[in-house]
Amino acid sequence: MNTPVTPDYAQKVLTEFFAQWVQALDLTVLSIDAGHVLVRMPLGKHLARVGGIVSGQALAALADTSMVLAAIGNCGEARAFATTDLHTQFLRPGVGTAILCRARVVRAGKALVFTQADMTQEDDAKLVATATATFFAP
Repeated sequence: MNTPVTPDYAQKVLTEFFAQWVQALDLTVLSIDAGHVLVRMPLGKHLARVGGIVSGQALAALADTSMVLAAIGNCGEARAFATTDLHTQFLRPGVGTAILCRARVVRAGKALVFTQADMTQEDDAKLVATATATFFAP
């Protein structure tokens, strides 16, 4: 393909290529371009842990998925990316209506893609978590 990836195309990739439990996060691709993506994850009881805050597992999955989509935006087509490293820092409890994840490609080499993500509360833009990941691109 190697053409600009649209939000509709990235949403289709989420539906067709990602596991059902990732699809259950109800992610929406709001914007995507060459190496950047903005993804929205609505919050609900199914993602809450004790205390009513979003679970770390949901945030890590949001970050990983968003960073893969940023890599897809960077290469211009849907392809397999294998997570070789994922590091997530949880900075504050996530609450509100949704979490927004802004992910970007830091560097894309021949075999490895390095990415970074910031997750903020939609309601007040407070930073909830950050993540970095490295992907193998076979």
